[in-house]
Amino acid sequence: MAASLPPAYQTDDLGKPAWLNPGDNAWQLTAATIVGMQSVPGLVILYGSIVKKKWAVNSAFMALYAFAAVLVMWVLFVYDMSFNATDPLVKGLWGKPYLLALGQKQMLQQFGTSYFPNATNVFFQFVFAAITVILIAGSLLARMNFHAWMLFVPLWLTFSYSIGAFALWTGYFRTKFITIDFAGGYVIHLSSGVAGFTAAYWVGPRSAKDRETFLPNNVLLMLGGAGMLWLGWSGFNGGAPLAANLLASLAVINTHICTATSLVTWLCLDMSVFGKPSLIGAVQGMITGLVCITPGAGVVQPWAAVVMGLLSGSVPWFTMM
Repeated sequence: MAASLPPAYQTDDLGKPAWLNPGDNAWQLTAATIVGMQSVPGLVILYGSIVKKKWAVNSAFMALYAFAAVLVMWVLFVYDMSFNATDPLVKGLWGKPYLLALGQKQMLQQFGTSYFPNATNVFFQFVFAAITVILIAGSLLARMNFHAWMLFVPLWLTFSYSIGAFALWTGYFRTKFITIDFAGGYVIHLSSGVAGFTAAYWVGPRSAKDRETFLPNNVLLMLGGAGMLWLGWSGFNGGAPLAANLLASLAVINTHICTATSLVTWLCLDMSVFGKPSLIGAVQGMITGLVCITPGAGVVQPWAAVVMGLLSGSVPWFTMM
């Protein structure tokens, strides 16, 4: 009697596991790669060009280091702490680390009820964790010593991001309050925004000379990095349904409708008040639009994405100006 293969290795007539959907798997890997490119090279370029020349290398290096450091921490234990709902370390808040992301047998098994393996989900969720930490760096450019940043990244990832991801996507808040965070508006943007604001407060202001003038050292490269950030959001929100389906299509088109509306709204306000458009203002309007649509990209209609873009391009403008 022939021994049967483990479920993860049982294949159909095409030589793939019976549960694997090549389209879903290919889309999740593509979406993850696109999101990864938002960070490297997207935010590496954006951070390195949006600051004064003397801070360019340090700022770009902060993003590059964070991307690498997060991946090491992620596969060692932070992935388990963020998504291991079967054996929580703290019920509803933290999963127990088991080094699951380092074992081939576990990585090649089906991820939940999705039609792709755990390995795909580990990579997909990693790029979200990485960009969250890198977004915090935007509040600390020209403020924080690089050695301090090297310590901050693993500590914040372990004691802040993992709790937020587990509570909202797997644990307490998802079950108790039925929260809808379609693609990480709370876990990623709200957490990085609050962390960046808090970190900037405790680190303190930039030097007086830097506060007098802080113009970008390369405007064209800044636009290139911003463009990669924008287009990369197709993978950010489009990958959230964990399948190549209709919801992914809706999320992608809503993302770009809101972002374009927000950018144009910000420009119109700049021109009506200051008499001329602002390139940095356009980038700010783009980013506020991307952040605004993320938690609802797949659950609102396109006309609502326009309304959200009008709000994200105007409310932050007034609060900043």
